[in-house]
Amino acid sequence: MATTTQQDVIELEKKLLETQEKIDAKREDLEQEKTEIEKKRQEYIKKLENIAHLTVEEAKEQLLKETEKDAAAMMAKIIRQKEDEAKSTADAKAQEIILDSLKHGALQFIPEYTVSVVKVPDEDMKGRIIGKEGRNIRAFEQATGVDVDLDEEGIIRLSSFDQVRREIARRSLEKLLKDTRVQPFRIEEVVNQTREELEKIMAQEGEKLANEVNVYSLPADMYQFLGRMKYRTSYGQNLLVHTLEETKIGVHIAQEIGANVDIVRIGCLFHDIGKIMEGDGSHVKLGVELLKRYNFPEPVINAVAEHHEDKPFSSVESVIVHIADAISAARPGARYEDLEKYGQRLTEMEQIAKNYEGVVDAYAFEAGRELRVIINPGKLDDAQTVLLSRKIQEEVSKSMAIPGEVKVTAIREFRAVYPQTTVV
Repeated sequence: MATTTQQDVIELEKKLLETQEKIDAKREDLEQEKTEIEKKRQEYIKKLENIAHLTVEEAKEQLLKETEKDAAAMMAKIIRQKEDEAKSTADAKAQEIILDSLKHGALQFIPEYTVSVVKVPDEDMKGRIIGKEGRNIRAFEQATGVDVDLDEEGIIRLSSFDQVRREIARRSLEKLLKDTRVQPFRIEEVVNQTREELEKIMAQEGEKLANEVNVYSLPADMYQFLGRMKYRTSYGQNLLVHTLEETKIGVHIAQEIGANVDIVRIGCLFHDIGKIMEGDGSHVKLGVELLKRYNFPEPVINAVAEHHEDKPFSSVESVIVHIADAISAARPGARYEDLEKYGQRLTEMEQIAKNYEGVVDAYAFEAGRELRVIINPGKLDDAQTVLLSRKIQEEVSKSMAIPGEVKVTAIREFRAVYPQTTVV
């Protein structure tokens, strides 16, 4: 085996030293070239700045602005394309949602009137109902609060705008026709018993309605209120059926567009609850007061308060409740009242106001819920105008038996025009 001598080691160290010197020389050359390149780069930058009249930072900022401008233009183009696509499909999509909602809300419907008919087997039964000198029939009318018509053969007609009273009277009369003891005290006993039975039935109907639209754990009184809808109509449309139909439509619309389904569900369920409440004010006002009394969430109360646009819409859920109500009420067959009778009723309202002295003209609005009266300022002063509006409101409500509140707005205006002065 060859051995490394001292001379070999010296030779190796010498070669390594030469190599290191060459590397250092190359490094110095590279550093010098790098310095020269940087110097030339700076010179070119100066030349570019002089030509463009911009510093490097200014050039960067301008480049970013140009890039943002191009990006904004591209985004605007994309947005316009999407808007055009949405416009072209919006009507079709809206029709699809509404038709699908109507399909989900479709219910059987039978128009209801203000008269109930009870068949009697013979005319002798009518005699028992009338009683000696008419005392039985007077006691019946007083206990039930309905009008009884015995003129038509084979039937007895019960008339009342309050369908709860009319239903109590119908059930009570059917019981009395089977009872041999038809006397005033017995009539009062049967009517009271029937009233208690109907209260239980209404509570069951209210709970059934709430459960059908998946609303649970309501206060016990609310089921009673909902059940009264079974015996309340609006323009011939049963209120309970309308509420069920509207709720199904509203829930489906809310699901389609991603709104809060629970708010829409409860808002639709209670939107017309004020129609079965007693008190002063519109059904919207009475309904809102009831929901506040039972501490319902504010979005639900707002949906009820805004469903006739008495207040500006505060949420998309309120809009849905309004739309669902309009769809249910306006669909063909929902309300049996024809246009001729509707126009006749509005004309009668206007004529009642025109019959008063000092009234120049009158106009009915909001399906007969508001009457605007124009006053001759030369015949009535402000105090007389206020008194007149109250008289008109009382006569319209009493003579036409319109459910809910009729708002009368009396307008008294003095207008002077120069050179010719006229009084309006």
